[in-house]
Amino acid sequence: MSSIIQLLPDHVANQIAAGEVVQRPASVVKELLENAVDARAIDIKLIIKDAGKALVQVIDNGLGMSVTDARLCFERHATSKIRQAEDLFSLHTKGFRGEALASIAAIAHVEMKTKQDQEELGTHIIIEGSKFVSQDVAVLPKGTSFAVKNLFFNIPARRNFLKSDTVEYRHIIDEFQRVALAHPKIHFTFYHNGSEMFNLPPSTLRQRIVNIFSGKTNEKLVPVQEETEIVAIQGFVSKPEFAKKNRGEQFFFVNDRFIKSGYLHHAVMAAYDGILKDGAQPSYFLYLSVPPNTIDINIHPTKTEIKFDDEHALYAILRASIKHSLGQFNVAPVLDFDRDSNLDTPYHYKDLEGATPTIQVDGNFNPFSDDKPNKHFSNYKKPESTANWESLYVGLKQDTDEIGHITFENEEVTSSLFNDEEVEHAVHKTYQIHKKYIVSSIKSGMVIVDQQRAHQRVLYEQFLVNMTVNQASSQQLLFPLNLFFSSSEMDLIAELQLSLMNTGFVFEENNTDHIVISGIPVNVTESEVSIVLEQLLSDLQDGIPESSFSQNDTIAKSMAKSLAVKTGTHLTEKEQENLVNGLFACKDPNVSPFHKPTFITMRVEDLDKKFAL
Repeated sequence: MSSIIQLLPDHVANQIAAGEVVQRPASVVKELLENAVDARAIDIKLIIKDAGKALVQVIDNGLGMSVTDARLCFERHATSKIRQAEDLFSLHTKGFRGEALASIAAIAHVEMKTKQDQEELGTHIIIEGSKFVSQDVAVLPKGTSFAVKNLFFNIPARRNFLKSDTVEYRHIIDEFQRVALAHPKIHFTFYHNGSEMFNLPPSTLRQRIVNIFSGKTNEKLVPVQEETEIVAIQGFVSKPEFAKKNRGEQFFFVNDRFIKSGYLHHAVMAAYDGILKDGAQPSYFLYLSVPPNTIDINIHPTKTEIKFDDEHALYAILRASIKHSLGQFNVAPVLDFDRDSNLDTPYHYKDLEGATPTIQVDGNFNPFSDDKPNKHFSNYKKPESTANWESLYVGLKQDTDEIGHITFENEEVTSSLFNDEEVEHAVHKTYQIHKKYIVSSIKSGMVIVDQQRAHQRVLYEQFLVNMTVNQASSQQLLFPLNLFFSSSEMDLIAELQLSLMNTGFVFEENNTDHIVISGIPVNVTESEVSIVLEQLLSDLQDGIPESSFSQNDTIAKSMAKSLAVKTGTHLTEKEQENLVNGLFACKDPNVSPFHKPTFITMRVEDLDKKFAL
């Protein structure tokens, strides 16, 4: 029998590796930016066209590559980061596997220009699908420029699986922000379709956070700093009153590398225990420095998961340091029952010097004298009331005869519109069970309605009608609302502004970091506006279809989910009836907007079967 195992060709092996390394344009952005950082660049430019599908280009002023290195960097497992297996336990660079450039070159058109500082001429290489097209000498500035065009041109199935431009652009922004936050000393510039989206000059860590996430972020931040033998922690957490519904502004960095860790996130949430609303998520930007030999980075292709040697100690230190910072800046309440607040020194007294108290002495006082001073006690005695209640009526006429002739209307003058036989006592038509379900009787038995799903269906159809058919009515606010968002969220709001206006929102002005709202939909309260918009942005960042109707559909679903009555809310009998009537007046009352059943029916026959033994 002939042998059937054979080695795969290099271009096939590269395409298989690309399936793990390059999942979308954001993956290319991450790999190229990290390579630029490893090259010790201090100025990095990111240029994107069509959300990375047409072009991803990274230009840096780093070390550059020689002619040999420029050709060799596209080979599999060719890297300058490590030399031997032991180097994996003392990593100080972003990359180390040597797979990224080979994987990218296998599924795209790559153009690379690079030059070292001491060389007079640089190298210009063009590769298309792992095939070298040309290699020339060129006059270039110091550094490297990578241009990746037509991503997945030879794998059409992978290209078809890409999301809309809005979603892919959002993922690119996430990767850019993670690298920019990890290296505040590097100048980053980001261009999308010819427009400058970010220009981040070298700055402190706090200023870098503010430059990325609007100026309002500065007042939210509480500094965290702790240094132990196991870990050194620095960074910022947000004040509890600025917590959001989504988890967009939560960043962990270990040795300047962005990571995801549910375990460390739980430590942060434990520090906020008792001072956050239900479902609220704090923002945090935490930088952990640990010895490289105590972590293992090589457990996931994207390198966003890390294994720690002593996770339990890390958990305790992180939780304690955040709790200490929140208490130190008087963010967390002080629960000291033995503490007397009257003993606190006011702030305006802290610099005053204490004056000598004045003492008054009675020189004639003799404690051994027999003459005791008279102590006068005032005996309080309740005065006797001389008048009684009958004195109130002195002078009034007491003509009992007149009173006797007065007639009172003690019988109903108007007759009833209906006969007494026809008037029935009001009966309960609906009942609420466990503040979750509404039970209503019907001819064939009874119907049980899920109040949250039913209200979602009612609101969803109302919003759709307002956005597509009728102009929604809005209520004007006495004082306009100022809501602050990050630059990426502001771009999304600007894109959705017309649809939001159709639902009833009235925008006075849009600035670079905040919006001013002067009118809101009639079924939204003023306190719910920020919650509704945060939930809407969170839902829309996950995916917006291209067609306008589908976009309206997504907005209607998100707002219905935010505003629907929640499980555990008590409803009056009138509210129960209105909800049931509103549900069955909908076009599709059977399911909620998220395709879950809104009610079930139980016939009398079904109940009879339950009792049949």
